[in-house]
Amino acid sequence: MSSLLYRWGRWSARRPWPALGAWLLVSVLVVAASVGVGRTLDDTMAAPGTDSQAAADLLAADGTDRGGLTAYVAATPRDPAVTFDDATPAADLRALRDRVAGADAVVTSTEVVSPDRRVAVVTLSYPPIEELGHGDLVSLKDALDAARPGSSLQIEAGGDLYFSFEEPTTNVGEVLGLVAALVILLLAFGSLLAAGLPLAVALVGLLVGASLLPLVAHLVAIPSWTPAMAAMVGLGVGIDYALLLLTRFREQRAAGAPVTEAVGQALATAGQSVVVAGGIVVVAILGLAFAGLPFVAAGGVGIAVVVLVMVLAALTLLPALLGLAGDRLTRRGPLARLLDRLPGRRAAVTGTVRRWERWGRHVTRHAGPYAVAGAVALVALSVPVLGLRLGLPDQGSMPESRTERRAYDLVAEGFGPGATGPLLVAIDSTSPRVVDDVLTALDDDPGVAAALVVPGAPDATVTVVSAQPTTAPQDEATVTTIDRLREEVLPAALEGSGAHAHVGGYSASLDDLGQRVQQRLPILVAAVVLLSFLLLMMVFRSVLVPLKAAVLNLLGVGAAYGVLVMVFQKGWGASLIGLESTVPIISFIPLFMFAILFGLSMDYEVFLLSRIREEYLRTGDSDEAVVHGLATTARTISSAAAIMVAVFGGFVLGEDPILKMLGLGLATAVLVDATVVRLVLVPAIMKLMGPANWWLPAWLDRLLPHLDVETGDPGQPAAEEPAAVPVG
Repeated sequence: MSSLLYRWGRWSARRPWPALGAWLLVSVLVVAASVGVGRTLDDTMAAPGTDSQAAADLLAADGTDRGGLTAYVAATPRDPAVTFDDATPAADLRALRDRVAGADAVVTSTEVVSPDRRVAVVTLSYPPIEELGHGDLVSLKDALDAARPGSSLQIEAGGDLYFSFEEPTTNVGEVLGLVAALVILLLAFGSLLAAGLPLAVALVGLLVGASLLPLVAHLVAIPSWTPAMAAMVGLGVGIDYALLLLTRFREQRAAGAPVTEAVGQALATAGQSVVVAGGIVVVAILGLAFAGLPFVAAGGVGIAVVVLVMVLAALTLLPALLGLAGDRLTRRGPLARLLDRLPGRRAAVTGTVRRWERWGRHVTRHAGPYAVAGAVALVALSVPVLGLRLGLPDQGSMPESRTERRAYDLVAEGFGPGATGPLLVAIDSTSPRVVDDVLTALDDDPGVAAALVVPGAPDATVTVVSAQPTTAPQDEATVTTIDRLREEVLPAALEGSGAHAHVGGYSASLDDLGQRVQQRLPILVAAVVLLSFLLLMMVFRSVLVPLKAAVLNLLGVGAAYGVLVMVFQKGWGASLIGLESTVPIISFIPLFMFAILFGLSMDYEVFLLSRIREEYLRTGDSDEAVVHGLATTARTISSAAAIMVAVFGGFVLGEDPILKMLGLGLATAVLVDATVVRLVLVPAIMKLMGPANWWLPAWLDRLLPHLDVETGDPGQPAAEEPAAVPVG
């Protein structure tokens, strides 16, 4: 691989236009195909084998629309002294119902007024999600906009339709994250051209990768939220991979290598690290196939596609750009001269390697205390995971600026908190005796406020009962009620009847997703760790190095989980990220976080270990190799981590709780990994292990294929590392 990458790098640097032309052509073709024949992304969250899915399947088999989505419109008189018993609000309510009932795809509409006559709710029934689209939500919004002018009512709306099809508002934080990344690159390189290359490569890769998703959807049902997650991960790794190659190119130029040779050597060394690191990220994300949730596995496929495109962009597009830019990437321009005027700027730049070398020697001299202190810190951050509660934030966790939140508050105020997330009990019988027994059992349960039969077609073979819990959808008490209904109440009510009942609906589905995640997460962890361990063992010809990497990465992921629990469940610092109430951890976030974080952590592990192994193979001195590897990579890893934290942190500032949670978790994990893990624990532990770092039984060495990360082209001598790398 080293020889191939070396030759490709030299060829691309000498002839950049064919590669650039090929990328332009591919980009145009992929975008055009995506627009022309791309498939609409999927919105289902099916969990085969769960009770809620059994309820949905039962309703689907009956051919009824009672298992479809719902939306509710909540209204209250603006005048606090007026109720719906008065003529004007009553007339406005009738007009409102007529308007929203005529919106696209609405099957039925029902109206109910609260006991105090102050809140009215119009519930709209829709077909199953597979038959709907964003246009149906737009139609409802248009009807509401037409009803509001001149009305005496405050009109708000929410429900499943909004949850499924509401598009997130433009997140200024994402733009700020990219701006922050550019600033970090400018400070690192002192050149607008050098700083712009990693961003340009990442953005081009994201354009192609995101455009591929509607095409891949013909093969796999890619979820509609995948592009947002893929953008978060893709931008992070894309900038990182380009940064690593660009840094290696500049090192080679500083050592006196011509441009074409510098590009070839950069790909032969750092390019292999990109291949290995990107491969581990893809393997980790594809490990989501073990989650037992088809929509999670499909989302993993989509993210993996974008990561693969980023690897290809770094290995094929960037070398051509490096060859085209040539010496302009190392030439000191006005910006570099301006930065030099900052106090201590030049001294800081030229002394970077020496300072990191001194830090490495300090850590390795006190390896035992640093190893213990670092491990204790990670364990302490991980302890809150013991209180992890999975679920999904309901619309009551949204900001008050959103109509869904205001509608949620009105419904909870008028009818009780459980009215915002009713349970749907599907019974495979229409026998009056069976239905009466179920209604009686539900009414007698302390966790159910009310139960009523949902009207159906005369020839229906399934009875649907709507049961309103006494508690809100995200309350732990609601989960207890669902479990009790399934395990005790319904089996007792149906005993001897031959009928079966399944509990579905929003709250029940989320509970089932959480339980499935808890069951499958250990399997996912074991699968991803094993695959990554084997790949690292093949690359670095060691047993203890990949074992150490796996343990430290698990601790890093645990620390990120712990921070999420502290912020989202306990509310510590929640207001700083715009969170107005505590919420459970979203059911599938731990799955995605583990897969993504384990892969990203391995990125930095590969970058660092590649340099350590290069030096060890050259000198045979394990301790000096650790110090040298840390000294020559710490600045690049720190810059790359800062960029990732900026990109991920941008998503924390948005309104979407899923992206907010994922962004905070990823940013925290990257920060912990690039500081506590890479700068403290890795050098300390490798110092303690000494030559045993590279121990591999001879019989295992013969069995494993060789994927060694070597230095340079096999036919070329390796360039010496410069004592200091000028970056301005």
